[in-house]
Amino acid sequence: MHSAIKQFRSNIDRVRSLGGLYEALSQLTTSAVDATDILRAQIVLAVSALDHYIHELTRLGMLEIFDGVRPTTSAFGRFQITIDAAMAGLSGNSGNNWFESVIREKHGFLAFQTPDKVSDAIRLFSNCDLWTEVSMKLGSSPQDVKTQLRLIVERRNKIAHEADLDPSYPGIRWPISSADAGSTVQFINDICESIHFVIT
Repeated sequence: MHSAIKQFRSNIDRVRSLGGLYEALSQLTTSAVDATDILRAQIVLAVSALDHYIHELTRLGMLEIFDGVRPTTSAFGRFQITIDAAMAGLSGNSGNNWFESVIREKHGFLAFQTPDKVSDAIRLFSNCDLWTEVSMKLGSSPQDVKTQLRLIVERRNKIAHEADLDPSYPGIRWPISSADAGSTVQFINDICESIHFVIT
């Protein structure tokens, strides 16, 4: 579990450094140079850091259940594997490596970004009431935390899939500020740190 949060912290530090790059570039250039795509990159990479963290956390948690270190969950019991994977596991030659490969393969095309997808992933290894416990740690309500995360993921999707263009004003990007990007990065950081606190 600690390797997942350690990697997340490294990833989010890289995201924060883009904010510093934006500020430095903005001070060195005129308004004719639009550096706001750096801020958009911050949002995309912050959500990516969350997604990667949940993937790693889930893999490690499921392996802990498999190894008997963590109590099982009903979602873990419903996790499906192929006959080929079962045969590899029954051979007994690869420890839990075969199961880790199954997790990576099944989760490799999934995105753990929205509140529902994050809680689905966490249920694979923990019975905690995720958003209630995370929101208590954040001093907010579960609904507010989930709404804010959804809005961040929606903005990320506009940037990643729609070039952040406002359809009502063709050719114009949605406005963004360093405060927008900074608050997004901080919120993602706070969510992941709170999840780490809740599940460890």
